[in-house]
Formats: sequence, structure tokens, C-alpha cells
Amino acid sequence: MRQARILAAFYFILTISPAISDMTDSIEMMWGNTQVLYDSAGHQIMSLTLDQWTTSAFRSKSHYLFGRFDIDIKLVPKESAGTVTTVYMVTEGPWQYHDEIDLEFLGNTTGEPYTLHTNIYAKGKGGREKQYRLWFDPTEDFNTYSIIWNPHMILILVNGKPIRRVKNQMRNDTPFPLYQPMRMYASIWDADEWATQGGRIKTDWSQAPFTAFFRNYTANACVPHNRAWICGQGSGDSSWFNQELDEEGQQQLKDVDDKNKIYDYCTDSRRFPNGHPPECGSQ
Repeated sequence: MRQARILAAFYFILTISPAISDMTDSIEMMWGNTQVLYDSAGHQIMSLTLDQWTTSAFRSKSHYLFGRFDIDIKLVPKESAGTVTTVYMVTEGPWQYHDEIDLEFLGNTTGEPYTLHTNIYAKGKGGREKQYRLWFDPTEDFNTYSIIWNPHMILILVNGKPIRRVKNQMRNDTPFPLYQPMRMYASIWDADEWATQGGRIKTDWSQAPFTAFFRNYTANACVPHNRAWICGQGSGDSSWFNQELDEEGQQQLKDVDDKNKIYDYCTDSRRFPNGHPPECGSQ
């Protein structure tokens, strides 16, 4: 009951950050060959490049506590084996208690499909991986990847279609990201020890540099006020705060599971020979 009252109070004092068109209004470059480019209409595009000497990364200027986050990505084309392009939300407190929402795009050899690797950490506990084959070529054009994070669930969407949902099951002692603000990061890096076909295919550095492009980052989200868990006075579109999946969304989720999911920790009997984790039966 106490948690429900806190969340009810939180709902009425949300601050919603506005949708932002220019990447550099809300994004700061971190390291490596990170560049700001412009398309023919003058809109900003941010590029991340990987070579043998350096990775690249950027992050949001703000921390957020719940929200909807959308970004368009055009992934590394052709020979991308060994590379990992990521978008993720993560806390910046003690690592042993950190929360994280991961979208990792695992490159492949020319003509072979990308894998979208997802994982959720809460209170330092991860190991909740699910992987999907995308139903389109993510290198031909920009596609929109979204995270909805509210007190009830985490929902990952691709071009508006839900592909993964993680419910808040704290009442069943399953950790869930609830109290710690997170910042959005994006990066590109080399992970050829595991990324492509279990590490069997290594990065071909003769194909470097590898570049991914990002645009249209928006955060319709709560920005915590003065390090408080609740947010300051404000207004905006907070429909995501109580968003749930309707029947159509649940059917889309099932269709992706049936057609595109290629790994699920909940069905990995080698990792869990004595039965799947307790949260698996009700996601």
C-alpha cells in the first residue's frame, strides 16, 4: 500500500521534458570518433565510429526517472561481424546496485542478419537476456527503437511494435528498476569474443572504420528534481506513465516471440537445470 501511495503522488507531480529535435540539445559527446552531421534538411545526425584504436560514445545530458525514449538508428552495413552498437539506460551509482536496460545490436557477416540482444539489470542483478532477429535490414535506412519505462513495466519497441515486456514483480521479490534515475547512452565497440555466432566470427579490421548513425532522439520523461525521487512541478504528455499493453499489443508481442525470438533465458535449461526463474511465467 505504501508503494502504491508513493506512486500515486508521483504521478501528479511529474516533470516531463519536451521532445527535442536537435541531438546536441539533449546529447553530449563522450569519447572516440563521435561526430555531428547534418542531413539535406539541416537536421542533426550523430555518428559513432569504431576502429582498431578507439570506440565511440555519447550520452544524454539529463538523468531520467521513468519515461518514453525514442531514437532512430541506421546500423553498420555489410561486414559488421564482431561489432556491437548499443543504446542503453543505466544508473551511475554503485555498480553492485546498478539498474540498466540494454539494446545491443550484434553485427554479422555480409548478408547475414543482425541480432538484437536485450537485457535488464535491477539492483545489480542481470542475466535476463532475450535475443531477436529483426524482420528488416536495419542497415538500409533509419528505424525507430523505443524504451517505455514506468513503475509497472519496461517495454521495448521496434518501429512502434512491442517486442519485449518486463513487468514489475517486486512483490514477488524480483528486482525491478524503480528508485534510481538513469541516463541514456549509445556506443559502438568490438566484442568479437562473443558477439557474432558465439564468437566464432571475428572482426575483420580491413573493413574498418565501422560507423552507425543516430537521429531524432526524444525523451518524454521525468527529470528528477534536486536528487529527489519525485519530480518537480510540471506538465506534459504522461500517457506512458500508466501505459499497459492492449490486446493488439499483446498479440504483436506474441507474434514477435513466435517468429523472431531466437534466445530466451527463461527457456535455457543449461543455465537453469532446476527450472526457470520465478518471473518467467508471467512476463
